[in-house]
Amino acid sequence: MAAPSLLNWRRVSSFTGPVPRARHGHRAVAIRELMIIFGGGNEGIADELHVYNTVTNQWFLPAVRGDIPPGCAAHGFVCDGTRILVFGGMVEYGRYSNELYELQASRWLWKKVKPHPPSSGLPPCPRLGHSFSLYGNKCYLFGGLANESEDSNNNVPRYLNDFYELELQHGSGVVGWSIPVTKGIVPSPRESHTAVIYCKKDSGSPKMYVFGGMCGARLDDLWQLDLETMSWSKPETKGTVPLPRSLHTASVIGNKMYIFGGWVPHKGENIETSPHDCEWRCTSSFSYLNLDTAEWTTLVSDSQEDKKNSRPRPRAGHCAVAIGTRLYFWSGRDGYKKALNSQVCCKDLWYLDTEKPPAPSQVQLIKATTNSFHVKWDEVPTVEGYLLQLNTDLPHQTASSDSSLAPNLQGVRMDPHRPGSNSTVPNSISDTTNSAKTEHTPMKGTSVKNRPDLKASTDFNAALHPSMATNTSNHNSCVVDMLRKNEGPHTSANIGVLSSCLDLRTVIPETSVSSSVSSAQTMLMIHVPCLQLRSAVWKHRPQRCHFLFGESQKETPSNPVATVKAGERQWCDVGIFKNNTALVSQFYLLPKGKQSISKIGNADVPDYSLLKKQDLVPGTGYRFRVAAINGCGIGPFSKISEFKTCIPGFPGAPSAVRISKNVEGIHLSWEPPTSPSGNILEYSAYLAIRTAQIQDNPSQLVFMRIYCGLKTSCIVTAGQLANAHIDYTSRPAIVFRISAKNEKGYGPATQVRWLQGNNKKAPLN
Repeated sequence: MAAPSLLNWRRVSSFTGPVPRARHGHRAVAIRELMIIFGGGNEGIADELHVYNTVTNQWFLPAVRGDIPPGCAAHGFVCDGTRILVFGGMVEYGRYSNELYELQASRWLWKKVKPHPPSSGLPPCPRLGHSFSLYGNKCYLFGGLANESEDSNNNVPRYLNDFYELELQHGSGVVGWSIPVTKGIVPSPRESHTAVIYCKKDSGSPKMYVFGGMCGARLDDLWQLDLETMSWSKPETKGTVPLPRSLHTASVIGNKMYIFGGWVPHKGENIETSPHDCEWRCTSSFSYLNLDTAEWTTLVSDSQEDKKNSRPRPRAGHCAVAIGTRLYFWSGRDGYKKALNSQVCCKDLWYLDTEKPPAPSQVQLIKATTNSFHVKWDEVPTVEGYLLQLNTDLPHQTASSDSSLAPNLQGVRMDPHRPGSNSTVPNSISDTTNSAKTEHTPMKGTSVKNRPDLKASTDFNAALHPSMATNTSNHNSCVVDMLRKNEGPHTSANIGVLSSCLDLRTVIPETSVSSSVSSAQTMLMIHVPCLQLRSAVWKHRPQRCHFLFGESQKETPSNPVATVKAGERQWCDVGIFKNNTALVSQFYLLPKGKQSISKIGNADVPDYSLLKKQDLVPGTGYRFRVAAINGCGIGPFSKISEFKTCIPGFPGAPSAVRISKNVEGIHLSWEPPTSPSGNILEYSAYLAIRTAQIQDNPSQLVFMRIYCGLKTSCIVTAGQLANAHIDYTSRPAIVFRISAKNEKGYGPATQVRWLQGNNKKAPLN
C-alpha cells in the first residue's frame, strides 16, 4: 500500500446525466462497474434510485417499476448478484421501518417481500442505523436505533444489539428470519456502526467484524463474530486504533477493511471523563485493518490538514463502494452547527486506488500487416491507462527523427472520467482505417455486414446484461463464437502458433461481423483479417505440423520454432494507451543506457516527443508485454506474446465465416480475403481433433485438414465432428481454421470457435 503522503486521491471533476442532490444517510452498492445509490436525506428523505457508471462517467436515473419503496435513510442495503435488498431505515422523522424490499436490477423491478418470522421470538422491530451484511445466501442484521414511543413526534431512542439471520432464496425472494444462538460476550447496543464479513483465503471460517458506532457516545471497539461457531470475541489488535466514530464507512478490499470519515471527538477533548458532553466533528481520517494480522495502519491521520483540496474534506453519513481495488466516496454531511441548527452536505465524488493493478492478459493480435500490428488485451477494471512495450532481435536501425506526432507526456495526469478527453498517447487507436479495405459500413470503429440495429444505448439493462443486445432473422443456425487465436496456418517463412484469443463481447475495430438468430439459437461471427504469431513458449513438433498444415515443415534459419528466451533485448515503449487496444507501427528508442519507465502516477513519465522512433519491419518477429496503470502506479507486466509482421504478397485471411446445421452435419462457409494479393488458388479448412498430446497440453491444439478446394464452403460431416476436440480454454467450443492460398503460398487463418454449451455431449446433440 502507498505511504500516507503518497495517497493519490482523484476527484471526478465532470460527468454527464442527472446528478443526484447532495445528501447523507444514503447507501450504495456495486454491480460490476455500476455504483447504485438509494435513499438518504437533505431537506426531506430521498426516494430515487441513482446509478453511476464508473466507466462511462455517467449518472443515470433508471425507470423503476413494481412495489417501489418509500424513501428512507440509514437503512440496510446489500447486493446479491444483480438483486438488491433494502431493509428498515427512517421513512420520516421519528418513524422507522422494518419492511424488506427486493430490487431486480436487471429489470429495475421492485418487489416487497415478506419473510417468515423466527420460529421463536419476534421479527426485527423498526429501526435505523443498523448493519445489514451479506455472506452466501444469508444476510446478517445487527443493532440499530429504535423509537420506544408510539408517537413519532415524541422520539424515545433505544439502542439495540439484537442479531438476526435472514435466509435468501436463490435468484429472488427470501425464506425467513431466524435468531441464532450466539456464544461469548455480545457487543454493547449501538447504531451507525459498520459491519463487514471476511473469510481468509483457503482457510478459516467467515467472520463478521463490527466497528465503532454510537450509544450516547461514539465507540472505537472492534468485535468479531465467527459465523460458523456463532461465537463473539474481541480481537487484540496492533497499531493505532482509529478515533471513536459513528456514521463512517467500512469497505473490504482483499484482506483489508478500510475505515473512512465519520463523527469523532474534537481535538483535546477527554472523552473518557465526559463522553456525553464533549463536542463532535466530522473527520477525513483514513485507516485500514489487516484482517489477517489484526493490525491497524493509519493512511491519513486526523491531525493532517489538507490545504490543497487534494483529498475529500471531512464528512459523515457518506457512502463508499469498492469496485475492483478502487474505492469510491460520494456526498455525506460535513458537520452540524448547533447555533444554526443546520448541516451542510458535500456534493463531491472521489475515488482512490488502494493498490497497483494486476497484470493484464497477454497481448492478443487482431490484425498484422507488413509494417503494423493491431493488438488488444483484456480490460483491467478501474485503471487509467496501459503501458505497452515491445522488443525484437533485430538491431535497432536508424530511427525516424519525426517526433511531431508524439505528445508531451511529462507530468501527465490522466483523467479517465473527463468526457471527451483522450488521454491516449502515441499510437493509440483514434482511426481504425488501415491497409485492409472492407466493403462494409464502419460504425464506431467496427465494420458490420447485414448488421441489425444494435445502436449504442445508455440503458443500463445492457450494462448489466450484455446478452440482451441480440439481433434476429429467420436463419436457422447454432450458437457460434468467432474468435482468433493469433495463428498463421502456414507460410513459406513462418509457422504460426496460438497463444491467445479474442473475446466476442469486445467490440473490435476493423473487423467483419455477421449475425443471424433463430428463435431458439444465436449465431455470432467475428473475423479478424490477418494474423501471424510465434509463441514465446512454443516448441516445434513435426507430427503436429503435419496435421496443422497438411504437410510437415522443418526448422530452418529463416523459420525458427524453438523456445524464445524473452527479455534478452531491451524493452522499448510503444506508448501509454487509455483503452485496451493499440495500432502499433512504431516504437520509441530510449537513450543509450536508459531503462524504460518503472513507475507512473507518482513518478516521472517520459517525454515521448524527445525520443526517437523506429518503424516496424516486414517479416520480423516482435515480443509484446503490457502493464496497467492506476493512481498507485504501474502494475506487473503481462506474459509475453510474440507476433510476426506479414511478408508482402501473401493473401489475407478469409472473412464472414458462417456455420449452420444440415442433414449431413454442418455447413461451413466463408468469403474470400479482402486482400487476396493476387488470384486465390485454393482454400483449406481445418478441424481441431482429439489426441493424446492435447490431453497432456490442452493449449496446444492439433488440427486435421477437412477440406481443400476452390469453393468458399464445405460440409463437415457428423463423423468428422465425432473426432472434434472440445476446447475449454474459455467457453466450450469446437475450433475450426480456414486459410487461403495464392501464387506465393498460404496466408494467415481465420479461427472460429463454435460454442457447444456447458455439457460434454457430442456436437449436434
